[in-house]
Parts: sequence; structure tokens; C-alpha cells
Amino acid sequence: MLFIIHGIDKPDGLPLRLAHYEAHKAFLSDTSAFGVKIVMSGPLVADDGTSMIGSFFLIEAPDRATVDRFNAADPFKQAYIWERVTITGFLKRQG
Repeated sequence: MLFIIHGIDKPDGLPLRLAHYEAHKAFLSDTSAFGVKIVMSGPLVADDGTSMIGSFFLIEAPDRATVDRFNAADPFKQAYIWERVTITGFLKRQG
């Protein structure tokens, strides 16, 4: 099943994000231990098109509990970079 993880950074959170960015990228480099596959991911950006303000993931996983475990282990989650995170199931219709 597909799931979306949508994380919005805390206000003025860019310095904290950058401090944990390498650990976050290393974490995402091999997700097999968590039983998930990243279909697509990347930073959300402000209207200027460059300033990172959050994160988006399209994840393939067997169930919501698996996605929750994966998200909980993310260095960004552990460093409290995100002010708000939503995880929702996704049914692909096109694309």
C-alpha cells in the first residue's frame, strides 16, 4: 500500500534542518530494515522555490504501523524538526 508522509518544519527551522540533513540523507539511503520503499521524496519549499520548509515522502509499505516505525526512526523526527507530520494512505489513480 502507498502512504504519504507530509512534514512541515517549525518556524525558522532551517538551521536545525541543515544540522541534521546528512544524517537524514544517510537514513534514507537504505530503508530495507524498516520494510518500506521510498517511491518519491524530497523537501517542500517556500514560494521562493528554494527555501526548505518541510518534507514529502511517498512510501510503499505493508501497513500504517510500518510507516509509523520508519517515520519515528528518521533523524528529522527525532530532532523535532517538524512542527506537524501527517501520514495518510494514498490510492494512485494516475501517473
